[in-house]
Amino acid sequence: MLTNIPGYPRIGSQRELKKACENYWSGKMSLEKLELTARQLRKQNWDTLQAAGIDLIPSNDFSFYDQVLDMCLMLGVIPARFLPLQQTLANPACLELYFAMARGYQKNGFDITALEMTKWFDTNYHYLVPEFEAAQTYRLLSRKCVEEFKEALRHGITTKPVLIGPLTFILSGKIKDDTHQAALLEKLLPVYIQLLTELHAAGAEWVQLDEPFLVTDLEPAVKALYQVAYAAIHAALPGLKILLTTYFGGLEDNTALALQLPVQAWHIDLVRAPAQLADVLSRIPAHGRLSLGIVDGRNIWKNDYTESIALVTQACNSIGADNIMLATSCSLLHCPYDLDAETDMDPQIKQWMAFARQKLAEVNDLKSIMNGRHGLLEHNQAVMSGRKTAASIHIPAVKERMQHIAPADMQRQHSFAVRQPLQHAALNLPVFPTTTIGSFPQTAAIRQLRADLKKGVITREAYDADIRAAITHTIRLQEKLDLDVLVHGEFERNDIVEYFGEQLQGFVFTQQGWVQSYGTRCVKPPVIYGDVIRPHTMTVDWSSFAQSLTSKPVKGMLTGPITILQWSFVRNDQPRMQTAFQLALAIRDEVKDLEDAGITVIQVDEPALREGLPLRNARKAEYLEQAVQAFRLAVSTVADSTQIHTHMCYASFNDIIEHIAAMDADVITIETSRSQLEILAAFAQFRYPNEAGPGVYDIHSPRVPAVAEMEALLHQAARLLPARNIWVNPDCGLKTRQWAETEMALRNMVEAAKQARSQWN
Repeated sequence: MLTNIPGYPRIGSQRELKKACENYWSGKMSLEKLELTARQLRKQNWDTLQAAGIDLIPSNDFSFYDQVLDMCLMLGVIPARFLPLQQTLANPACLELYFAMARGYQKNGFDITALEMTKWFDTNYHYLVPEFEAAQTYRLLSRKCVEEFKEALRHGITTKPVLIGPLTFILSGKIKDDTHQAALLEKLLPVYIQLLTELHAAGAEWVQLDEPFLVTDLEPAVKALYQVAYAAIHAALPGLKILLTTYFGGLEDNTALALQLPVQAWHIDLVRAPAQLADVLSRIPAHGRLSLGIVDGRNIWKNDYTESIALVTQACNSIGADNIMLATSCSLLHCPYDLDAETDMDPQIKQWMAFARQKLAEVNDLKSIMNGRHGLLEHNQAVMSGRKTAASIHIPAVKERMQHIAPADMQRQHSFAVRQPLQHAALNLPVFPTTTIGSFPQTAAIRQLRADLKKGVITREAYDADIRAAITHTIRLQEKLDLDVLVHGEFERNDIVEYFGEQLQGFVFTQQGWVQSYGTRCVKPPVIYGDVIRPHTMTVDWSSFAQSLTSKPVKGMLTGPITILQWSFVRNDQPRMQTAFQLALAIRDEVKDLEDAGITVIQVDEPALREGLPLRNARKAEYLEQAVQAFRLAVSTVADSTQIHTHMCYASFNDIIEHIAAMDADVITIETSRSQLEILAAFAQFRYPNEAGPGVYDIHSPRVPAVAEMEALLHQAARLLPARNIWVNPDCGLKTRQWAETEMALRNMVEAAKQARSQWN
């Protein structure tokens, strides 16, 4: 049996890549030092995997920003708006173009918007969306994967290059005109084949082609394109071994299609879809190899060896151990680096966990158990048994309250049609009211302040005084800018999920459990290990203080139950939605306390609601119904005159718009600027009844949009929705931005709203 890892984290165990990239962008680090950091990180990963005894070690799983963007550069998929910039560069595939496509470019006479960003399937990882147009031509522009394969060879390590497969790359992108997918594939395939040919010539024996779209519902035409693509690759390179890799679900109705493709091995996710194994084994061609994804690449819980060994034994009995690879379910990109770095965690809870490095050991343990080392199995069984019976996991009062949830608990007093005039009268806002999504820039000083409090360097009194000063400054700035609904800035919050988890029972936290969300944005997801309960208020004091500073309404800011669920590592010993409803009850209590404290606008963010959507259509309705119920349970305790906001970002809403409407939030703010309000069309077609705030500028880019640009977006929005229902806001929170650009952008945003207001009053 071989061992196989589909991918490994790339940010560095101390977030070295994040720091290096951001220093490079700010001019504090040279390109040479940035590239040196990248080489060091790649070598560390290869050495770690080799030392762990992994047979198929990935390369090209490293990325400065995003693996889909890497494919765009390799295949020459460059949108037309970047071509003038590219023509000024000595190297047409250099990092300046790469980062411009990721972040936008506003210097040297150029003002170019970034590629759109969206979620990678049902994860919290964001990728840059390829853009395809009929006029584009494609060529091998970057040889990144070949160069990194050769780099590993120089260290004495033969790797398995990882590429996004041709159909997943196309299906992940956006076709900007009427180009057919078949015509696009025909243009891209020669470049793919050239890239694979160069890898083969460089000495690559195995190449991993990731095709996670094979676990989704596919149209017959797309299934036919899979056959065309892989037949062409096999005909051109019959001697290259292709490992066709799927994850995040089961092949189901695509099983026959996948196993008929002319490749040498298939990887399947047996964590998400263990039931698919029997069907796959019955259809796999003679001498075909199967990579069993039995160690969870998406969560941090220790593998239950008993369950995994049963699956491995089933596969070995069917096709023989020599044709089996043992693997993680997907890339370990979604896991923290090393559990050994967690020196302050409760030892009982820590023993139930495994991070990326420990998962390498689990893969090898399973191989050893199959080879007769049964002591490893016995130790693992003892840990599993101890977790099941641990008293710290179960809270009888929580379970009792869950049993008494009733439909009335998920219903506002009256419909939006009744609530809207009451809220307008209470808030007295103009048409096109302006607001922000919640957070304001988190400077190094603010981050240090929180760190100093945690380390005991400063007192709670000194910390509170500095946070109050930051809130006061932000309220005064918003008043100066003439925003209509204000926020307190969230300076006390390290992360929109971690902050709440730290105050809820049933959570535990890591010191170094960083994972990549997008680009250099890293998050430290909380771990939900037991029943969830709110011991005390979480946000009331800061929101009340901010409201005391101004006569304008200040939003109370909360994170919704589904987003806390999706952006945490969730216990796997009970159904996920049961945990979601426990979270909803905790948020419900906080909403009620905010309203009792005089906060009349409360935002409960659910940016991850769509992220949790099952990949198969047949299972989406049940999830959406439960997710909507969880949100409504959290917010339905308030009076009609209290305005409930929610926020969502980087999601397509067309196929779930009726469920978004069923959430019945009074106002929803959404990311739309990178897509030029394309998403808003779904709201117009559905005749979305409540109010909406389409983001008019992209906060993930440092560029400052002009007044005219944002005003044009507002006029476009007003052609799609009633003007009285439109809010004006950025795409998302301003936490990652600098104060100067934030003030400039918000000033332009308010002016755009006023100009649009003058024409629509």
